[in-house]
Amino acid sequence: MERLQKVLAEAGVASRRHSADIIREGRVQVDGVVIREPGARVDPARVEVKVDGKPIAIDDTKVYLLLNKPAGYLCTARDPQGRPTVLDLVPPSGHRLFPVGRLDFDTEGLLLLTNDGDAAYALTHPRFEVPKTYVARVEGVPGERELEALRRGVRLGDVVTAPARVRVVRNDASSAVLEIEIHEGRKREVRDMLAAVGHPVLHLKRTRLGRLVLGDLRPGSWRHLTPREVRWVRELAAKGAAGKASRQVPPGNGDMGGPGEAGY
Repeated sequence: MERLQKVLAEAGVASRRHSADIIREGRVQVDGVVIREPGARVDPARVEVKVDGKPIAIDDTKVYLLLNKPAGYLCTARDPQGRPTVLDLVPPSGHRLFPVGRLDFDTEGLLLLTNDGDAAYALTHPRFEVPKTYVARVEGVPGERELEALRRGVRLGDVVTAPARVRVVRNDASSAVLEIEIHEGRKREVRDMLAAVGHPVLHLKRTRLGRLVLGDLRPGSWRHLTPREVRWVRELAAKGAAGKASRQVPPGNGDMGGPGEAGY
């Protein structure tokens, strides 16, 4: 079950925001019934949706692209200020792709682009504990005390991070390269953790997301997931769909009884 404005957007009728306006104007019918509530939930595989009396074509093909994000790109579909976004790096697919999670403007590395909301939910929600691996070059050389603090969890304001896996890859007199694995993914978490133990990040790259590995993909380049990777992502998506269904919201106000929609 999906929100009606999302169904229209994925069918290419309009953006989600404009689709919501179209619905409120009474221009949309679901199985012959006019629906005026954008949040109404429908199963696009089982109902006929019409806009201005014309059936829309619903393509439920899922797309999964693995991108090596360079520094200097925003992890968003569009930017009001006209700055480059990660979607500028991939050719039009005919589907409304979005980045799974966020990498900071200056952070590089593995980023998944997809139109699969359930997969995005499962890959980013802490309950599924999908590991994320980063390679960070930091100021100075962390000692065992700092490494142990990262492994136990670091206090950041009112919260303590979950234990991280961390090892020193190499170091010189003034800096070190660390490999660090986390599964929470709060905003700027790796940078804040390393700053908290006295070793600010100089360069950061994500190299792995669960079973997805960056490998030797060049910055700015992308590839389709392999069949094995797609199977893994779809298994996670099924868990994500079940997880969202467990957060059931009561029907009403035009809601047709589907699961709640989480933000990603």
